[in-house]
Amino acid sequence: MDWLLNIFRRWRRRALTSRLLKCLHDQAAEGFLTLILKLMSLAFKLDKGYRKNIEGFTGRYQFRTRDNSVLTAVTFTGKDMKVKKDRTIPDADITVIFKDSPAIMDYLLAGDRDILKLVLNNEVVLNGNMNYLMKFGYMANHLQLALTGRLP
Repeated sequence: MDWLLNIFRRWRRRALTSRLLKCLHDQAAEGFLTLILKLMSLAFKLDKGYRKNIEGFTGRYQFRTRDNSVLTAVTFTGKDMKVKKDRTIPDADITVIFKDSPAIMDYLLAGDRDILKLVLNNEVVLNGNMNYLMKFGYMANHLQLALTGRLP
């Protein structure tokens, strides 16, 4: 009977460890995504040249995972950018649904952010107007190049 109890204890410990690691990974992915978005928002407030990217631009973005463990919204109002963590927004212009939190981290940390490659590999699903995503990608890459000193 003890051997059966030990098997159950090992199974329970593995299940709890697995759930804890998934929770930590989800929190890390959401935190990293939010950090990048807040950094982008700060750059818009501080850098006049970067701010030109959003002057007159309005858009609503929803980033999430399939299981909604990561949920972040971004709105551009023509003058500023607002990041909303753990919220959905109605009528988003584009919704980017990542397969899971590792897919978010892979995308954010990749040297070449090829969103079409992720779509083809079933890592991400896009709902809405792709032009908004291309605009967002341009702004994110512009910030990355500016921060690394590679902006001409």
